Amino acid sequence: MKLSLVYVCAAFLAATAARGEVITSEKLQNDITEVELMKNLNRLNQIARDNGGNRAFGLPGFEASVKYVFERTSRFSRTVDTWIQDFPALFNKVESISFKVGETDYYIYGLTYSPSTPPEGVTLPLVLGPEGTAACSVDGYAGLDVKGKIVLVERGVCPTGGTLAGRIRPAKLAGASNVIIYNSDPTKVTGGTLSAPDPEGFVSSGFINQADGVALKERLLAGEQIIAYFQQTQLIETRITQNVFAETKCGDPNNVIVLGAHLDSVQAGPGINDDGSGTSLILELLTSVNKYEVKNKIRFAWWGAEENGLLGSKYYTSHLNQTEVDKILLYLNFDMVSKGYFGVFDGDGSTHGLAAPPGSEVIERLFADDLTSKGLTVTPVPLAGSSDYASFMDTLKKPIGGLHTGAGVAQDPCYHQACDDYTNPNSTVLTINAKTAAHVLTVLAQDGHNLIPKDKASTPARRDVTDIVHWTVSEGHVGACSHDI
Repeated sequence: MKLSLVYVCAAFLAATAARGEVITSEKLQNDITEVELMKNLNRLNQIARDNGGNRAFGLPGFEASVKYVFERTSRFSRTVDTWIQDFPALFNKVESISFKVGETDYYIYGLTYSPSTPPEGVTLPLVLGPEGTAACSVDGYAGLDVKGKIVLVERGVCPTGGTLAGRIRPAKLAGASNVIIYNSDPTKVTGGTLSAPDPEGFVSSGFINQADGVALKERLLAGEQIIAYFQQTQLIETRITQNVFAETKCGDPNNVIVLGAHLDSVQAGPGINDDGSGTSLILELLTSVNKYEVKNKIRFAWWGAEENGLLGSKYYTSHLNQTEVDKILLYLNFDMVSKGYFGVFDGDGSTHGLAAPPGSEVIERLFADDLTSKGLTVTPVPLAGSSDYASFMDTLKKPIGGLHTGAGVAQDPCYHQACDDYTNPNSTVLTINAKTAAHVLTVLAQDGHNLIPKDKASTPARRDVTDIVHWTVSEGHVGACSHDI
């Protein structure tokens, strides 16, 4: 069987070589067009419009998005293997939420995986929590009377628990009944997760806008006694969702380049910049790459449940055996690539201090050099672990890189909102980024194994023997070059 696979792959390469269809940067960049990139975004936008305004995991819009990408990638069955990975993930939906002070009804976002209040809600004194990093520890609550009350605290980075969960745990330990976190920047609050349910460690909590939080804080500092009402009912349950993959049949299976973008949106909107833009970018790269001969195998991934805590990429990386881990050369991530600055991940850590595994600096330089050669200013992007590269970087210890155009108000005022629709992306920015990605992919597909020699990666967490990975293979074709995943 191995002999026949090698023969088939060799025959394909010989045929493509005879046609002169060896991949080059110029060819791949010329294949990428603004029209086709935007067609994909239009289709994803229509999917959201037809399915309640979003493409969020666990809801019909995501299922339709999976179908769209699977059907598109399955067209290339002669040169590409396409498959779907099912995995369990925690779904949440805030069924009701309210935060009131007197006659004022404040906008509030229910943090993903927050416990619920009693159905009738609670009416309790609102008090201030500690400032800054003091709010990260129960010791910071020393001298504060918060027992049985609703604590108001600003979002902020904690050594453990992130910017949200890290604020809630100490408040609960100090005896708070509930926590209201206000944003640390003026961006409208439309998202926020506690990563996983923890009824013992969390209390029912919500997330409000900065302006509202600051105004309430000023009233409390002035000595006003405030009584607040808070109610939240949140559904949390396990649902099966999907990652979608497509992989070139040929190319060295021991040097696999993985590209990824997340396919889901938040429940608040269509997610056309976040991350329809990355979805479209790698879809167009695949559409072009499948025509050419490449030296290294290329695997394209569309991740599910990213907005719920990077769940799809975490599941995938933790369910690879060591043999498959060792085959991966590097990972490229494309999350929000159509509006804002031209951002390249700070792989060498020279700007933001945290470096990715060795080889990441090579990827960074490839992206940055191509953008600067086009007269563009490059913004180094910190490796904050907030997108799907995190598991490849931290769990698999693989070189990573990619593009990101920013999620701040100045870059995308529609981030995680209903207005992140087809009208939101900048088609010129998306096209430039897609062509740069095409250039970098060409270099790595042909010479990545020389530019970035592989080191042994750490063994990922092993799955339980009863935890079965379910696969759906594109019907009607079985890859000539096997996955063995």
